[in-house]
Amino acid sequence: MKDLWKQWLIAEWSHTLLLKTLDIVLVLALTYMMLVLINERRTLWMVRGFIILMLASALSHQWGLELLNFVLEKLVIGCAVAMAVALQSEFRRFLERLGRGEFRQMFQPSSLTLPKSDSTIDEIVEAIKELSKNRIGALLIIETTGPIDERDFSVPGVKLNAEVSKELIQTIFQPKTLLHDGATLVRGSRIIASGIILPLSGRTASRQLGTRHRAAMGITERVENCICVVVSEETGSISLAERGTLNRPLTIAKLKDLLEEMFSPNVDREAVAPGLLSLGRQIRSKALFMVSRLLGLPSTASRNKK
Repeated sequence: MKDLWKQWLIAEWSHTLLLKTLDIVLVLALTYMMLVLINERRTLWMVRGFIILMLASALSHQWGLELLNFVLEKLVIGCAVAMAVALQSEFRRFLERLGRGEFRQMFQPSSLTLPKSDSTIDEIVEAIKELSKNRIGALLIIETTGPIDERDFSVPGVKLNAEVSKELIQTIFQPKTLLHDGATLVRGSRIIASGIILPLSGRTASRQLGTRHRAAMGITERVENCICVVVSEETGSISLAERGTLNRPLTIAKLKDLLEEMFSPNVDREAVAPGLLSLGRQIRSKALFMVSRLLGLPSTASRNKK
């Protein structure tokens, strides 16, 4: 009888341990997916604050602090709604990938596609300067933290895959060319495509804004990993669209400053989720270090020094 009781306890303990381990693994996987989804450090702080609120709410419930738990629960719900609004494009992309069954992409951090040098920004700025001076309408899409899915465009346009140059940009937007009505996509230091038709923003906009401005607002509302530079055909004014908001009117100097600030290799633009191989190596090295400390063995670093 005692043996049966011990076997039952061992089986129950093993089952509980397995479930807890699976629970931890699933939470870690979900956390990693969130890091891949967010992909920017400054947004990560908001998610970290939300997680802290959730932990505080769970602890207050565990310790029987009813009033504090009530307040924290309402605060967590409000923050969840606010995050759903602030990160709506990320959540939309997550649900789209989930619906398409693209599970592998959920664990792959998007690679940065920033302009390779200041010369690319200079070429873009010089082209915009000439287009603005001659009052030639233009719409440039510049990718920031990863490639844009062509399915986000109404019409993907014509593939070019050419080096960015002010002459080419000016030529594309000349009124008599076939591609001047659409947008031009810039990825890194390459012009990927032109003649792209973009979805228009559903927001109520000023009557001074034309189709190009509404298209710039529409694509940056739908996709957060890009910005748009717009030149008005009527006035020659320059605008910059980011996350559905237009910054206008801009001078050439201000546009250059904004582009250099956005595409400078600062901390805020770094990806927050390492690759799976890199993450595996980090976990392995940390685990070996902890085991060596527990067993009193010399670490790899100390052995190398010797």
